[in-house]
Amino acid sequence: MVAPLDRTREVDLRATIDGKAKPLGSLGRIETLALQLGLIAHPAQPAIGKVVLMVFAGDHGLVDEGVSRYPAAVTMAMVRTYLAGRASANAFAAAVDCDIAVIDIGVAADLPAHPRLIAAKVRRGTANAAREPAMSRADMTAALDAGVALAQARIAAGADLIALGEMGIGNTASSALLAHRLAPAALRDCIGVGAGQDDAGMARKRAAIARAAARSDATSPLDVLREFGGLEIAGMVGAVLGAAARKRPVLIDGFISSAAALVAIRLCPAARDYCIFAHRSAERGHDIVLQALDANPLLDLGLRLGEGTGALLAVPLLRAAARLLSDIASLDDVLAGRI
Repeated sequence: MVAPLDRTREVDLRATIDGKAKPLGSLGRIETLALQLGLIAHPAQPAIGKVVLMVFAGDHGLVDEGVSRYPAAVTMAMVRTYLAGRASANAFAAAVDCDIAVIDIGVAADLPAHPRLIAAKVRRGTANAAREPAMSRADMTAALDAGVALAQARIAAGADLIALGEMGIGNTASSALLAHRLAPAALRDCIGVGAGQDDAGMARKRAAIARAAARSDATSPLDVLREFGGLEIAGMVGAVLGAAARKRPVLIDGFISSAAALVAIRLCPAARDYCIFAHRSAERGHDIVLQALDANPLLDLGLRLGEGTGALLAVPLLRAAARLLSDIASLDDVLAGRI
């Protein structure tokens, strides 16, 4: 169960922030972020020490329709790259001192055991959503439950913040369908270039996504997720809900992670209080999801990689915002010479 934040604390917490040794409002959106972190952590002081990036990996049957310029085998290859410590997410995680948990929840291949790999495979990729539901209800539920359990296990092990990342060739197509039905928005406005499509590739992608949308009129969150979602997206939905239920902030990456957050929040509106949106992706459709969730992301760097890279780059901002509350003296103490 996710409890909404206690907004009765907001006035007192805002007064604490306003009373710090700085001009009123001078730290801009960092003050807003500190307020959210303070409400989440109450009655404790917020602290963003241990951060875990959870990278959920899964394949999509929609790839059979030509929605990506890359084959599904790239998902497995990138998982191996994460495990070798050589992906962009690894480099950025090292730069901001974060741990990475790599989760095989639906890769369409059998990955060998590895000390850094969490084996949580529900099935080998989703079905082709242009022709049939992407997941059975049982598979969707298993992926959701895995996301909840994995996030809560990281929190039990000391994580102060869960950041979300993903890897899944074809998942911008899946996310476009989720945004279309759950924002809701016109389908054409939700479809972007993904990993980089040329004009012919974009024509194939639009046609395949349109076939999928025409196949089902689902509009409820779980039905939309089952019809069009990915196993890695369902895992992230569960992670949002699992972290929020344990009163921990969840740092949302780009378009794919935001589509997962959209599903989670449509299922449980109180989860919105715990979501922090890291950056504005260059992928078309992300703005639609952000607007649907009334989200103003922290960064705008033209990123569209995924993997949690944008979330990682935002981690120092969260750490600074938490320290605003815990480390900065009050103006009264400064003026009274108590410092």
